[in-house]
Amino acid sequence: MDYNEQDGQKNQSYDIKFINPVLIINAIGIEEGSIVADFGCGSGYFSLPIAKKIGENGVLYALDILPQSIEMINGYAKTMGLTNIITKRVNLEKNNGSTLNEGSCDWVIMKDMLFQNKLKGNIIKEAARVLREGGKILIIEWDTKDSSIGPNCSVRIPKESLMEIIQESGMSILNEIPVSNFHYGLVLVK
Repeated sequence: MDYNEQDGQKNQSYDIKFINPVLIINAIGIEEGSIVADFGCGSGYFSLPIAKKIGENGVLYALDILPQSIEMINGYAKTMGLTNIITKRVNLEKNNGSTLNEGSCDWVIMKDMLFQNKLKGNIIKEAARVLREGGKILIIEWDTKDSSIGPNCSVRIPKESLMEIIQESGMSILNEIPVSNFHYGLVLVK
């Protein structure tokens, strides 16, 4: 709420909140030395802040199907002096698509990538495969409530539909976290 200058009355205001990767990374508890896979890393919106957070003793796998994403992250990592990022061009919809070892990761990050893929369940199963026991997945997807920005609502995944896919994958939902006015966030645990 804020005050109207003219009559001193309280007005409802709409605070627009966008995704802040640093705040989210700190809120979910990714720790220094963690091994993290960023599925569908894109331009590194989460990869780069995570690589900074986990430090030299951690490893960040930046995985994407698009070669330009891999090139972009390699360039940013070099410019920023980050030596703990390993980039790979992969197809996450395939069995063992990440090429990572089973049980090798503490965290898997998936931001705005499931809606772009047909085989969503395969991707979540692949994430579960690479997690150690007790490992976690952060999924951030476009909410269907407000389509003023982002992709068309017809391609977005309603939270309830995603929760069904998660249950089928054998993962458990640990909690839901606030991430933005336009997205929802789920933390899963193996």
